[in-house]
Amino acid sequence: MRCQPPPNKLVYICTKNNQSCLLCNESTDNPYPLCVPCEAELPWLHEHCQVCALPLPFAGLTCGQCSKHPPAFERVEAPWYYGFPIDALITRFKHNSRWPFGRLLAELLGHWLEHSFDEGLPRPQRLLPVPMARKRLRQRGFNQAAMLANWLSASLDITCDEHLLLRSRETQAQQDLDALARKRNLRHAFALAPGAQVKGMHLALVDDVLTTGATADALARLLIDAGAARVDVYCLARTPKPGST
Repeated sequence: MRCQPPPNKLVYICTKNNQSCLLCNESTDNPYPLCVPCEAELPWLHEHCQVCALPLPFAGLTCGQCSKHPPAFERVEAPWYYGFPIDALITRFKHNSRWPFGRLLAELLGHWLEHSFDEGLPRPQRLLPVPMARKRLRQRGFNQAAMLANWLSASLDITCDEHLLLRSRETQAQQDLDALARKRNLRHAFALAPGAQVKGMHLALVDDVLTTGATADALARLLIDAGAARVDVYCLARTPKPGST
């Protein structure tokens, strides 16, 4: 039984009609349901770590964690930090099945990435959504990372492979754990699909939010160990360091 909603159904149509802004309900001339003032007020991520996109006070820096223990992934691309109203939109998409919010955010992320490609960011050969445990997938009914990856695939014309990465065992929910516990929790949690070939490829992981980066690092290390040339991470938002403003 397939839980994922079909990619060409109603959830797509909402961005092709003239309609109101999803945030303020005012009419918008944008091709997507977000008005110009609300778009400008989103929590755009400006100064951040050049590797993991952790919000920092100044641009062009690398955070202490990435300097001491470089992750397996090359770079994180995230348009926003995890603050209002992005956090509310992601929550409604993820936990309340409000797919138009996810579709809107994926479209904006696609615009962000196209600009980054134009500025010199290398273009990956495949998009790989972060896999979800079977139990959690049955409970939620869909994998939000897979939905985002498929929407990005259509807008960026980059192949999405939902089946290359597997969740090989059930794990405790990451949001309940601290950074060290997250790493321990993910040991042997992922695997490559039988016969998967990634040698020499540039790949990009897709997820909704990057918190500590433990999941992205575990998946990137798996891919690099299997011969991938480079792994990037594309996500909607990056959380700030705990305790920071």
